[in-house]
Amino acid sequence: MGNCLSYFKCRKFFRLNINETPSKEIYSLPGYPTKPPFSYENGGDLDSPMLTIIKVDPLIKENGEAHNTSRYEIMCREGTDARLVVRRGQEFFLRLHLNRNYDSTIDGISLVFTLDGIQKPQYSHGTFIVVPLLNNPHDDELKDSWQVTVDSIEINSIKIKIIPSADTLIGKWKIDIDAKRQNSEGAISFSLNEPFYIIFNPWCPDDVVFLENEEERQEYIMADTGLIWRGNYKVMRPTVWKYSQFERDILDCALYLMIEVGKVRGRSRSDPVVVSRVLSAIVNSSDDNGAVMGNWSDDFSGGTAPTKWIGSLKILQQYWKSKKPVKYGQCWVFAGVLATVCRTLGLPCRVVTNYASAHDTQNSLTVDYFVDAEGKIMEELNSDSVWNFHVWNEVWMKRIDLGPEYGGWQAIDATPQELSEDSYRCGPASVAAVKRGEVLRPYDGGFLFAEVNADKVYWRYNGPTQPLKLIIKDKYGIGKQISTKAVGSWTREDITTTYKYPESSNEEREAMLKALRQSESLFSRYYLNEEFNDVMFNFELRDDIVIGQPFSVVLLTKNRSSEFSYRISVILRVEVVIYTGRVGDPIKRLEADRLVKPGALDEIRLDLSWEDYGSRLLDQCAFNIACLASVKETNFEYFAQDDFRVKKPDINIERKSEAIVDELLQATASFINPLPIPLKKGQFLIEGPGLVDQLKIKLKENVQPGALATCNFSMTPKLTGRATIVAKFYSKELDDVDGFVNFMVKPPLRETNGDYYN
Repeated sequence: MGNCLSYFKCRKFFRLNINETPSKEIYSLPGYPTKPPFSYENGGDLDSPMLTIIKVDPLIKENGEAHNTSRYEIMCREGTDARLVVRRGQEFFLRLHLNRNYDSTIDGISLVFTLDGIQKPQYSHGTFIVVPLLNNPHDDELKDSWQVTVDSIEINSIKIKIIPSADTLIGKWKIDIDAKRQNSEGAISFSLNEPFYIIFNPWCPDDVVFLENEEERQEYIMADTGLIWRGNYKVMRPTVWKYSQFERDILDCALYLMIEVGKVRGRSRSDPVVVSRVLSAIVNSSDDNGAVMGNWSDDFSGGTAPTKWIGSLKILQQYWKSKKPVKYGQCWVFAGVLATVCRTLGLPCRVVTNYASAHDTQNSLTVDYFVDAEGKIMEELNSDSVWNFHVWNEVWMKRIDLGPEYGGWQAIDATPQELSEDSYRCGPASVAAVKRGEVLRPYDGGFLFAEVNADKVYWRYNGPTQPLKLIIKDKYGIGKQISTKAVGSWTREDITTTYKYPESSNEEREAMLKALRQSESLFSRYYLNEEFNDVMFNFELRDDIVIGQPFSVVLLTKNRSSEFSYRISVILRVEVVIYTGRVGDPIKRLEADRLVKPGALDEIRLDLSWEDYGSRLLDQCAFNIACLASVKETNFEYFAQDDFRVKKPDINIERKSEAIVDELLQATASFINPLPIPLKKGQFLIEGPGLVDQLKIKLKENVQPGALATCNFSMTPKLTGRATIVAKFYSKELDDVDGFVNFMVKPPLRETNGDYYN
């Protein structure tokens, strides 16, 4: 017999003939004692009838008071309609009414617990438990498993004590009780008609949701009404919310959401990390048939406006009846309903409001705004946002998966903002980890960190091939007045310091830098670079280079530390680029490694000659210059990018006479050839006042390097006023050279009495 016996095999196994010695195999199963649960050696009345269980009293009042479950509506029903609700890891009692007195020397009783709704219950999954009734309540072999012992024996009844393990699966459990007698065939079974409920137990030190302080247990588990803060951080507005976690249908609805909608199966039902993560997903209906449908528009037709809800009761009762999402919710509604679901299942839970709450869509741990040349926010590029307030929940538990320092309050959020592992859910994220900037800890620590501690960063956007320029940072605008209802008081408790160190403190900046270093976002890398000041970089590029001349790209590095040397790795690249931003062929690349000593200034230079770039130039003579430098000791990266254009010579236009209407205007156009090669088949194009057609003047001779390219032309202006002469020069070696001159055309000269005047 293995550990995965089916329910029926085990039930058959327990119907042993009393004359047979019980198989040793049964006692090798998980949770069983190594000795039989009863003895056959003491005699006993073997002529007495078979022990039969007539009925079972769940002792509702006694168990309810001990387990703090008396307020559940299902526990308060009349007569046999009441259902038992108990917390795991804590003893509860049943009274077995019998057909005769119980005799421990000849009678054997075993209890079979089966998790409701499981098609194939299995020992290995914790969904099928068989426990013999023991007379010795101090059997150390059963310390970590279920225990059933005799508490007291009365006339025709016994009171038994049951202790589920502290990691028992949450849900409804069925009970079957087998009674056996020595020298009798098989066993007589009794089945309870209705299952009982086992939930989490914050009162049990062995439960991972154990909460030590009784006042906090009363607030975060038992309180059925609370306050949720809304408004903004300047005018904080509390709203009353009825959680109603003990009311009709709420517990059943929570289990339905967890099991049927959230699909929590098997051993996962014992783990509050898994359960709370699923609950954060199924309270919203964005990607499943969850409880509440979100709506952030101003049209709430077909449902209830979020501001009109006063609590969770009607929402969950309506959902339990229809099994369809209830319309409509916003963040505080999701948080109120999630608190109800958690508390009804025994998870300590509170509602938290974060003012000036960041919504980081880029996973950059910053709220990034892009502004244009006019200082206008570019909406088409901005997906991050800052909410006046945002409401989520915290649940209390140990984090065995992370370590003891990460236990305590864990943030979960049911508002559907971003996908987490392909579902709209968030958390549980250790609040302690969020405070320390450990954003890679599961689950969704980075998103929570950004909500409370992101910096607002404003980037100057200059186009797709230009570097983003960080123009301003607001380090203190996010995560203000983080609030929850105070324990035992209808006042606000500020819990900001549980999420973040005091603003502007060294610890707060260190946590921010730690988080940024763990981020893979390009934006956070840009931002992070601003915080490393030991080595300063200055990317120099002269903007007065004339085409044909050599030029250099220079990166200056200054080690401002007086103690440490730094190894700098640099890549400089030059590529051609057209005016639309598309990068063309690479021209030259340089890699360099330098050790920059304390206080030293170093220069890394990439030199380019005409021979390097001349043959690759495109029509705009533009280059894309990029510099990537990294400090190996700190993993700091500096990135700069710019467009660079070599200057072409200006054509100088010189008028040889005044510009007068109907008078011939003579002029010259000239420039010096800047290239180290001759200009062949050069041609000037001239436009100016009085010209019907463009003048095309071909040069008869080649223009040698450093020589003057010049032409003479004339035109007759026809109109007075401002005029312009424009000249362009083209050749195979050099094109798009231009120049212009503005001037005034005077009225024609007139002759009067031998004098001329204008």
